[in-house]
Amino acid sequence: MKSVLEQTLQIRKGFYHILKSTPREELLKIPEGFNNNIWWNIAHVVSTQQALVYALSGNKIQIPQELKDKFKKGTIPDGTATDEEIEQVKALLFSTIEKTIEDYDKGLFSNYKDYTTSANVTLTSAEDAISFNFFHEGLHYGSVLALRRAVKVNA
Repeated sequence: MKSVLEQTLQIRKGFYHILKSTPREELLKIPEGFNNNIWWNIAHVVSTQQALVYALSGNKIQIPQELKDKFKKGTIPDGTATDEEIEQVKALLFSTIEKTIEDYDKGLFSNYKDYTTSANVTLTSAEDAISFNFFHEGLHYGSVLALRRAVKVNA
């Protein structure tokens, strides 16, 4: 699992670079043919990882509840992002995965509640959740790259 979490950190580095290098108006723009934006996708992966790994294991999430609620599955972008929120998500991209590695090594995810994802994948353990989360983040990374092209952001 440590390998999958370390690979997740690599995807998160890509998200971080995009947050750091993309103007706010482009982060928030929803191009024609899309139903969300770059900002929502990046904040959403932070929220989802916490729900899949921490909440379903009966552990306290490591992000503010408001952030989890604003970007959880089924939400839509509200068109806003403060400097503070962007900086918070930049930091959480790394701290949440680093904390997951630490907590996994401590055996904190042993009490997992089964969950079937919208992709019809049933997760029965934290290991399943960590693996599925990696897949989920890859999907959203692809979406972010498509959104960047659509809003004409230079790579």
